Amino acid sequence: MARAEQIKALFRAYAGNEDAQFISVALQVAADEARRGHDKLAAELRELIDKARAPAAPRARARTLPLVQPRGELAELLIAQYPQHPLKHMVLSKEVEQKLQRVLLEQRQHERLSGHGLSARRKLLLVGPPGTGKTMTAAVLATELKLPLFTARFDSLITKFMGESASKLRLVFDALKTTRGVYFFDEFDSLGMQRGAQHDVAEMRRTLNMFLQLIEQDTSDSIIVAATNHGASLDFALFRRFDDVIRYTAPDEVQIDALLRNRLALMAPNDLNWSKLIPYATGLSHSEITRACEDAIKDAILGDQENITEKSVRIHLQERTASQLNI
Repeated sequence: MARAEQIKALFRAYAGNEDAQFISVALQVAADEARRGHDKLAAELRELIDKARAPAAPRARARTLPLVQPRGELAELLIAQYPQHPLKHMVLSKEVEQKLQRVLLEQRQHERLSGHGLSARRKLLLVGPPGTGKTMTAAVLATELKLPLFTARFDSLITKFMGESASKLRLVFDALKTTRGVYFFDEFDSLGMQRGAQHDVAEMRRTLNMFLQLIEQDTSDSIIVAATNHGASLDFALFRRFDDVIRYTAPDEVQIDALLRNRLALMAPNDLNWSKLIPYATGLSHSEITRACEDAIKDAILGDQENITEKSVRIHLQERTASQLNI
C-alpha cells in the first residue's frame, strides 16, 4: 500500500486545490504498486487517474466556476481569484504566524467585537524582500475567510493624466464597499513612495494623497492588504493608516528545514541528511528554496529515479544563490 508520506501528500494536494500535484502523487502511488507486483491495483489506479485528467471531469469544472468577477472599468483595475491556500501550508516565523492568526480570529469574531464598539483588523501592510510570502499571505487570508481575492493592477491604475489615477482609485474603494473580499495592492511602493522623493511627480502625489484619504475613510467589511519590498521608501504617513504592519524576512534554519521537508519528503530517501542542506539554502527566500526543490524533483523524474539526491538539491540551491549574487 502507499507510504504514509504519499497519503499525506495526496490529502495536502486535494485540500490545497493543487490538481497537478495531486495527479503527480497519484501516479507515484500507482508506480509503487506496480513495482510491488500489484499489477491489477496499479492498472485500476491509472484508469482512475486518466478519468480525473479528462477535461470534462465534474470536479475540474466546478473548481473553475467564478462566483464574482469585476465588470466594466473595474475589470481593467482588479483581477479576481478564488485561491485555495490554507495557512497551515505556509512556513512562517512565529511572529508573522501569530499576527495572521490574530487577524483571522478578529475577522471571524468581528460581530462580537462590533457589539463592544471595536473593529476587527482589516488594513494590513506587508513589508519584506521578494519571495518571502507576502503575495501568498493575501491568498491565505482569502482562503481562510472564504472570500474572493481582488488584486489591483497598478499598470492600469496609475496613469499620467491629471486626476485619472485618483478617479480609478476611488472606483476600487467603491468596490470594497459593495463586494466584500481581500483587496491586494502588490508592489505598493509604486504608489506609496515618500512624498518629495527625487522621482516624485505631481500625479503620483495626488494619487497617494487620495489613497491616504480613502483608506482612512474606508469603513467597509473588506480586508485591505498592501505589500512592498521597500518599506524604507514608503511615505511615513502610510504606516498609521494600517491596523497592522507585518514584516517578513528570509527563512531561518528552522524554517529552511521545514521548507525542504515539506517539498521533498515524498521523494526523499530515508537516509537523506536534511541538516547538511540547510547551509546551502541560507540567505535564500522561501520561493527560491521551493523552486530549487522543484528542480531537484524534476531531475529525479526525468532521470527515472524513485528518489531525489542530496547532491541534486545542493546543486540547485547553489545555483539559486549564485544567480542572486550576480543580479
